[in-house]
Amino acid sequence: MNTPLYRHGDVLIGAVAALPAGAVPQSGLILAHGEATGHAHRIREAGAARLFNHGRLVYLQVTAAAATLIHEEHRPITLPTGVYRVWQQREYSPDAIRTVVD
Repeated sequence: MNTPLYRHGDVLIGAVAALPAGAVPQSGLILAHGEATGHAHRIREAGAARLFNHGRLVYLQVTAAAATLIHEEHRPITLPTGVYRVWQQREYSPDAIRTVVD
């Protein structure tokens, strides 16, 4: 079975079977902030999804039939109902591994 993966700029979203035990609900629907531009990868529809943290990991639970991931520099992506792990791309340099910024 293929696991659905979605890329939205420097954000990668992958379907998972369920939220991990102990995941903590977060306020808001911003998956990643763009430090360079001030833009953010976020869910457009309030009430369509919830964010969770589990340690340093981020999870998105789409509770509506679908939720739209938006960002000013990328086309919208429609995510169906389900649970997703969210990663922000990192880049390597000889000095450090750092998170990519928009």
